[in-house]
Amino acid sequence: MIKIALTGPECSGKTTLAIELGRRLDVNFIPEFARHYLNTLNRPYNKADLDVIAKKQQQGISLIGRTASKYMVVDTEMLVLKIWSQEKYGEVSPYIQMLYAEQDFDLLVLCKPDIPYEDDLQRENPHDRDRLFDIYLAELQKSGKKFITVEGSFKDRVDKIIASI
Repeated sequence: MIKIALTGPECSGKTTLAIELGRRLDVNFIPEFARHYLNTLNRPYNKADLDVIAKKQQQGISLIGRTASKYMVVDTEMLVLKIWSQEKYGEVSPYIQMLYAEQDFDLLVLCKPDIPYEDDLQRENPHDRDRLFDIYLAELQKSGKKFITVEGSFKDRVDKIIASI
């Protein structure tokens, strides 16, 4: 099985690409759990919520990973939670650090935020996406994990991912 995960700053096209890759590869993609969680939370989120989100995201990945055959497409992985936590709270829990260190994808797709920003209630960094992208890029370069960067048009992004698979 080829495991593909999308990563990058908010509003960089991860979900749109995950949906399209799922369609092209004829698989169900694993959605970002944070959106569901935050939409049902009846209070502002806090640092402890990030561990809950990480746990549920990882459970979804593990569940699908046991039944997937040829491909697995994941919208958002633990680097997102690691950087989110570091940026928001100045630290990362040992749990998120462990999940990030243990995650094993065949291809990480870093999405460049060179698309128009779409505001919603969960997004917090409309003017900081390029700086955050640089943090993602540096972390992936340091990690030694296999990754590609996608940018430009939707078609260019999808074509590059499909060619990389």
